[in-house]
Amino acid sequence: MKFLLDTHTFLWFVNDDPQLSVDAKNLLESDVDLLLSLASLWEIAIKVSIGKLALPDSYDKFIPQQVALNDVQILPIGLAHLGSVATLPFHHRDPFDRLLIAQAMVEKVSIVSADAVFDRYGIGREW
Repeated sequence: MKFLLDTHTFLWFVNDDPQLSVDAKNLLESDVDLLLSLASLWEIAIKVSIGKLALPDSYDKFIPQQVALNDVQILPIGLAHLGSVATLPFHHRDPFDRLLIAQAMVEKVSIVSADAVFDRYGIGREW
């Protein structure tokens, strides 16, 4: 099975943060395929650049290292994903999260996220 990681889920997982639920950690450490959206990587880069997020190493070193170490597949942003964003109801205003929701819908995968608002879109959410 494939699962799309929310941005915070990826960060909490790779940093062994106790905010990651036990169930989510067990899922991510099991034999499943992990997807990380380019939108999440973009969000992380923005937060690092404005000083809202500090990584243990530079973005250019840390992110590729963690993606490889944790066997995470990068999910590109496609036209179908963007088309789905255009039709989403506004249960959530965060543009990165809306793109993740659209990607989960188009790819027919569940998202691993603490954000219960995602449930309003009828997608599978693990936590």
